[in-house]
Amino acid sequence: MTTREHARPLGPAGRGGEGDRPPGPEPRTPPPGERLADRLVAAREAKGVDLLRAERETKIRRQYLAAMERGSWSELPAGVYARGFLRNYAIYLGLPADEILAAWSRELGEAPPVPAIVVPRPLEAPRRGFVLGPGLAVAGLVTLAALAIVAYIGFQLLRFSEPPPLAVTDPAVAVTEVAEDTKTYTLRGTTIADGEVTIRAPGQADIRILAAGDGTWRTAVDLRRGENHFVVSAADPRTGKEALEPVEIVITVPYAQVAAPTLEVSSPENGLSVENGAIPVRGSATDATAVTVAASYVGVAPGQAAAPSPVPSPIPPTAVELAADGTFSTAVDLTEGRWSITVTATGDQGKSTTLTRAVTVVYQGISVVLEIRQERTWIKVWVDGVVSPDTGAGGIVLSAGKTLTFRGAKTIEIRTGKMSTTFVTINGTSFGALGTTANPGTFRLEPGKAPAPGG
Repeated sequence: MTTREHARPLGPAGRGGEGDRPPGPEPRTPPPGERLADRLVAAREAKGVDLLRAERETKIRRQYLAAMERGSWSELPAGVYARGFLRNYAIYLGLPADEILAAWSRELGEAPPVPAIVVPRPLEAPRRGFVLGPGLAVAGLVTLAALAIVAYIGFQLLRFSEPPPLAVTDPAVAVTEVAEDTKTYTLRGTTIADGEVTIRAPGQADIRILAAGDGTWRTAVDLRRGENHFVVSAADPRTGKEALEPVEIVITVPYAQVAAPTLEVSSPENGLSVENGAIPVRGSATDATAVTVAASYVGVAPGQAAAPSPVPSPIPPTAVELAADGTFSTAVDLTEGRWSITVTATGDQGKSTTLTRAVTVVYQGISVVLEIRQERTWIKVWVDGVVSPDTGAGGIVLSAGKTLTFRGAKTIEIRTGKMSTTFVTINGTSFGALGTTANPGTFRLEPGKAPAPGG
């Protein structure tokens, strides 16, 4: 805005038009050669208004008023619009409109327009003061009520056309790390009142909850070790509209530093040499969830005549029951020779500790392990010709799964009520069931020989 465009004090009438012109002589006659633009500026300044007020009172955009006062006629709309703007502005400034249009045509090098007939303005009756009557008051109240109804309807339409808001307030950041022993976390946030919030996580069922009347919501989610990804979305159940963007949350549960379990083997001692193959394995473990025992054949024992044929197969890892205090106890049956016994304790995350024990088995006499399988069976045993006190003279009935061990110098004789349920191992070598039928039978057992029927 130029210096001439700054506001000046208004005339006594306080409005645009002729009444705003300050007291004094009528607008001067322009000297020869004066630009039309300068004449417009002088008339506006004499009227005491700025361009902003002139724009408001003439309804002509300020940029066009300024263009006319600069003489920038090319910035006006073409044709009749420019002529109308100039005519109305001249009348507003109290200038003769026809003379102004003629001067404008001369500046543009055009033929002067035909003078228009000017109709005298009717005299305006003096305005009466504002009178508030009953009818006007009622009309005002009705208008206010109508506006309130329209505003309410507009607000409802706007509300129903907008998607619901959504925010997660806890956790406060998108990526959060919690303590390593954390199992659950309570998510909290806000949305539209009674809005439906959905929480999705890979590998888990979707969680759907309704927000409270104030829009707040919360729910507990399960956490696993590592990163837990959650996607939170919200919908307005009345309109079906969903929040513009879901909120993604990552909650990390760090992995604990797990130490390998400790393991102690109290039996057998490393390098142990025994005269029978029933080797007790005992020990204890801490921070372990499982203990297994395995054994592998190494070679012939000192003084052993020759290696057995076929070579004894390895004993695969066998689970051992752990007591509440971490102790364990079991036994392995080994044939004659040198063996390596392996004990392994396994803890969390697959961490394990392993100990090995070298054992030599050199049988002296005969050692028999008798096992009952499938169903209960009557048994009677003689060791070197003498009835074993474990069975007695009348024999004993053993239930399925029961195991007894007998040792002698030369022979062991077994009498069973059911051959097919009676299994024997001689000096660490398993010979299976004593027979294929459930008939009774008597068998003579000697070192290095298969069970032979006898009586």
